[in-house]
Amino acid sequence: QVQLVESGGGLVQPGGSLRLSCAASGSIFTTYDMGWYRQPPGKQRELVAVVTSGGNTNYADSVKGRFTISTDNAKNTVYLDMNSLKFEDTAVYYCNAVLRTYQGRYTYWGRGTQVTVSS
Repeated sequence: QVQLVESGGGLVQPGGSLRLSCAASGSIFTTYDMGWYRQPPGKQRELVAVVTSGGNTNYADSVKGRFTISTDNAKNTVYLDMNSLKFEDTAVYYCNAVLRTYQGRYTYWGRGTQVTVSS
């Protein structure tokens, strides 16, 4: 059974930094895209950043230049380095991965980790 487990969320002041991690575990044959989404209070879930198996990255305009997504393929882990955090970055951050297991190719989600930017 595949699990995505996020870590690294917390409370940070504006201008601060955090690093989120997400490790995928289970009987994974192939890892395709891995990424991060977030859901601010009272709003819909939105894409933050994604990285393909080929290493291509895509970022939401609101985080370009401040956030960096990276992976450790050997560990099936994706990271999100967040710098110059703003109040509006406050959200629950969800890890997302497109994986192939013996059951086929599916999209998996983590349970989310809270990031709060507050002074």
